[in-house]
Amino acid sequence: MKWFFIIVMSLTISNSVAQESESLSWLTNLEEAKEIAKKEKKPILVYFTGSDWCAPCKSLKVDFFDSPKFKEQSTGLVLVMIDYPRRIDIISEEQMEYNKNIIEKYNTDKSFPKLVGLNHRGKEIAEISGYSPMRDTTYHFKFLEEVLQ
Repeated sequence: MKWFFIIVMSLTISNSVAQESESLSWLTNLEEAKEIAKKEKKPILVYFTGSDWCAPCKSLKVDFFDSPKFKEQSTGLVLVMIDYPRRIDIISEEQMEYNKNIIEKYNTDKSFPKLVGLNHRGKEIAEISGYSPMRDTTYHFKFLEEVLQ
């Protein structure tokens, strides 16, 4: 019985460690991302989301960002998430002010979700807005290929 308990605990711990290692590392500061991108010669993917109110953003997260294909391809990118929530307890006031400034520069039409690809020097390569109600990620993966070239 003791060995059974040890085996079950070991499997549980290794499963939770595997899940943690699969999560994506999103930055919330574009200047920091630009420094990393310049050093590593990687393009930047900026994701504009309304995490608590934007239904297409929530669907895109599940269908695109949580997919094994995206997780694999994301290793060639520096990821930045710019959130524009309605609830004030999700991000700090300072972060919200920062995000508004980034939105003014890179998402002037305030489209959510929106992805903007920047090269390692910070120059815009491509962008894609919205997400299909059919939950088709084809265009998002084509966009990603363009950014990764």
